[in-house]
Amino acid sequence: MIYRLLKPLIFRLDPERAHDLTCATLALAWRVPYAEPILRALFNADDPILATTCAGLSFCNPIGLAAGFDKRAMLVGPLDALGFGHVEVGTVTPRPQAGNPRPRMFRLPDDQALINRLGFNSPGMLLAARQLRRYRERVSERNNALSATMIGVNIGKNRDTPIERATEDYLAAFIALAPLADYVAVNISSPNTPGLRKLHERAALEQLVGTLAETNRRLQQPRPLFLKISPDETQAQIETVVDVGLAAGFSGFIATNTTIARDGLHTGSVDEAGGLSGTPLASRARATLRQIAAQTQGRVPLIAVGGIGDAEEAYARIRAGASLVQIYTALVYRGPGVAGTIAQGLAALLRRDGFRSVGEAVGGDRSQESGVRSQK
Repeated sequence: MIYRLLKPLIFRLDPERAHDLTCATLALAWRVPYAEPILRALFNADDPILATTCAGLSFCNPIGLAAGFDKRAMLVGPLDALGFGHVEVGTVTPRPQAGNPRPRMFRLPDDQALINRLGFNSPGMLLAARQLRRYRERVSERNNALSATMIGVNIGKNRDTPIERATEDYLAAFIALAPLADYVAVNISSPNTPGLRKLHERAALEQLVGTLAETNRRLQQPRPLFLKISPDETQAQIETVVDVGLAAGFSGFIATNTTIARDGLHTGSVDEAGGLSGTPLASRARATLRQIAAQTQGRVPLIAVGGIGDAEEAYARIRAGASLVQIYTALVYRGPGVAGTIAQGLAALLRRDGFRSVGEAVGGDRSQESGVRSQK
């Protein structure tokens, strides 16, 4: 209700300015005494049916915040209190970089969508690591009572690093941040860093994922590794990416990043360069998820992102094969209660269909299709 009243005022601001003010407000509120229990009482939707596992990790619910919102790793605590089961920090680059010139974010309200060309604006791995370390220490001091959320760290390369040296950047960020993360997402699919999607090609990708996987195996406690895939590649290219990731021993895949497609939009700013997120991305992201799910056949977990704005769409992605789902644009349009609202709706849908847990529903549509085929 409060967000509905504030939204017209917020939407008068430049989108990135509004985002910066939102982040500052969350960070400030988190320092106010008793803010945590108040936020949890207002927004958290705990329900045992939503507890789930992915890549050996335990999640209180499958609803996560996608990379791009908390690039400085400063908001994990308040986002946890808002009801997110995991928060993916980043994208974080090895060295600090400003990203592309402003303006670089655009709202498409008639489409419930955003276009961004931020370009991996990042504080750099050292500052992000320092923030995550502080957060972990705070959790430890409070005997782990503070946080139920899992932390993913999304890593990328610096803009001025040649693509042939990209592996060095990813490796540096991984070494600095993996010990502070629950899982690591490798971003090879942003449309806003020139040449980055060349890492979908087999030779470059094999070098990258092979190096990261081998380094990960040498950690005292290896982390689950996920590849984040573009929805704009051909089916053959996506198949190659998945094959390479599986061969290297990656834990799973994230489907998908933003899209450069502009099909069926109704709002202005459609000619702005950058990645499109929100409702118009849903069908493309869903199709990519289904392709990856069909190829992997449940061997590794998948994380769905792109155009998820309500419980029905989250449930559809889970039934299509996703173990976890992530949102971002929905938070912009629906406000801080969106994670709890989706979680409540998802719990109701699971019970309606006779599932006792999220895990039972994962890939349910594929199982039904296989059952129908076997009866023919």
